[in-house]
Amino acid sequence: MPDPGAVGPLPPTSGPVGGAPQRLRGGVLGMADIAAATMANVGPAMSFFFGFAFLATTAGIASPLTIAAAGVAVALLGNTLAEFSRAHPSAGSFITFVGKTFGPVSAVTTALLAGLGYIIAMASVIAISGGFVQITLHHYTGVDLPWIIWTLLLTGLAVVLMLRGIVVSTKWAGYFFGVEMLVLVVVSVAAIVEHRGNLSADPFLPDHITHGFRGLAAGFPLAVYLFVGWENSAALAEETENPRRNVGRAVFSSVAIMTVSYILFAYATVTGFGYDLQRLGDSAIPFIDVAHHTLGALAVVAYIGGLTSTLGVLIAGINSQARLIFNAGREGLLPSFFGYVHPTRRTPNNAIVTFTVTSLLIIGGWALGHLLGSDGGPMNPVVFFTESSSLGAILILLVYLASNIALPLYYRRYRPQEFRTVRHLVLPAIGALSILVPLYYLAKPGQPAPYNWFPYAALAALLAAVGYATLLVRRDPGLAERVGSVVADVE
Repeated sequence: MPDPGAVGPLPPTSGPVGGAPQRLRGGVLGMADIAAATMANVGPAMSFFFGFAFLATTAGIASPLTIAAAGVAVALLGNTLAEFSRAHPSAGSFITFVGKTFGPVSAVTTALLAGLGYIIAMASVIAISGGFVQITLHHYTGVDLPWIIWTLLLTGLAVVLMLRGIVVSTKWAGYFFGVEMLVLVVVSVAAIVEHRGNLSADPFLPDHITHGFRGLAAGFPLAVYLFVGWENSAALAEETENPRRNVGRAVFSSVAIMTVSYILFAYATVTGFGYDLQRLGDSAIPFIDVAHHTLGALAVVAYIGGLTSTLGVLIAGINSQARLIFNAGREGLLPSFFGYVHPTRRTPNNAIVTFTVTSLLIIGGWALGHLLGSDGGPMNPVVFFTESSSLGAILILLVYLASNIALPLYYRRYRPQEFRTVRHLVLPAIGALSILVPLYYLAKPGQPAPYNWFPYAALAALLAAVGYATLLVRRDPGLAERVGSVVADVE
């Protein structure tokens, strides 16, 4: 059966202004551009700074092994994304892939879950960007301006760059990523050299994982979250040269580089703490402490790496994730308002601004909840980073899961002659199983507040999305034909 997504233009009624679909600027990004944007979206410095202490105390000294396992799991997810993008490259990414396989109700549901999940997760990044500036300035100058001021300034700068165009903003995200990676590698190598007389292979031995397999499983979702953003390149397909080939190459190269890098950073950190889990877990930002011990006054470079990382994630993350919402608006899955493209720069301005403002509103609502809650205190951006990213991750993982289930069905239905058992059935099946582990640990009962109500919030969002999708498809039967109808490399 031919893939109906390969037809190109939408029906006349589907565009946001009632005509042909509005398109982004095609072919202006190369493979290196989208790979750099993907790794900038991962934000290794930001993710590692604020995530590794919890991971290490959960998984133990052998936390690098947990990171390696997460890298393999993300590579399995990368196979799903690469195979879908090879067959049907689209700015809609997961939304398009699930919708083409299971129909319009699933497409609208995925659009709502993915949009909400990414917005909530990005709220954590937006908050921590200002929080990290506050931490840095207070450490070096004693000045303690509220973090929300810096958050608004940095977010405004990121939005300005994004509205100027995909090429400009992607280049800047790549520059910021280059700086953070240089800093991370320099500090890590310096720490290993500093402790060369006490180096141990313990971080790579399975029997040093706390509580064995149970500890590995418990730390696994934390390790997987270090990689969130790996899917960035798929949403840039419409603006990428030869997306059928380059999206997959960008995904796999990015995951490989991030896996090796995180293992290096983790080894350097546990080594820098003398393999003392208690001290490591008590540190707010272990890598920064290692930098202070290793470099002394030059540890300021680690702070610079953290600052550039948050900026890179802001730009690359909102750029790609807002494009999912844009494409959903363009195809009628969401209000057509989101499908607007700037006539000159070809940027999805409405989607970018709405995405950002909604994230800021979530931060404001969360902060108000803290003020009105039983504690009655201000919101800590570092704590919010963990809370908000955990809730967003549940919704995002549901989208990953649906995509892995969809891949074999899509190829059997639309491209049976290209179906390969390993690539299109075995690997996505293992990928789906690997997603169930972090989902279980994020949703299991008995967690402290607010984590104990996150699964119920996610379930409520899922049911509401399905209900809305069912009503929308019933009201607009033509929606089925519009799902995935704009293919990235078809003009």
